[in-house]
Amino acid sequence: MTCDRCKKRPATVHVTKIINGQKTEMHLCEECARQTGQLEFFSVPQFSFHNVLQGLFDPESATVGLPSGTISTPTRKCRTCGIDFSDFRRTGFLGCSNCYSEFQGRLEPVIRRIHGSTRHVGKVPARTGGALKVRKEIEDLRRQLEAAIAREEYEKAAQLRDKIKALQGKLDDRP
Repeated sequence: MTCDRCKKRPATVHVTKIINGQKTEMHLCEECARQTGQLEFFSVPQFSFHNVLQGLFDPESATVGLPSGTISTPTRKCRTCGIDFSDFRRTGFLGCSNCYSEFQGRLEPVIRRIHGSTRHVGKVPARTGGALKVRKEIEDLRRQLEAAIAREEYEKAAQLRDKIKALQGKLDDRP
């Protein structure tokens, strides 16, 4: 396919625009695309995939258009493995299980954006599923209890407290 503009060189840039439902396609060579400004989006360094992914992990650190080193952020390291949050942003991996607690405030928005929730909702092994289900129910009841106390609904709070004690009794009776 040849360039729609110069009709000489092979088209290497294919642009599709949809404006008011009207679809327009242009097939341009690299030189004509550069002259018409169609390559500007790809040549601007702040739109690199690295920066897009970095913005996903830590939107507060997005420094679009700023030279590197113009903004310094305090680095906090995991007390167990020594990894800092910038290492996580760079690699996508945490160093140990303690990192989740250490970086909780900064990880929660990332996890919520990626997974839609910060709580695990997937499958659980059958042998531990029963106890885990009871623990989650107790955790949910405790949240409800705190909310009832905050609203000064003491009768409901007493009922919730009794349910929690009963469920804890079930957990203690398990082998």
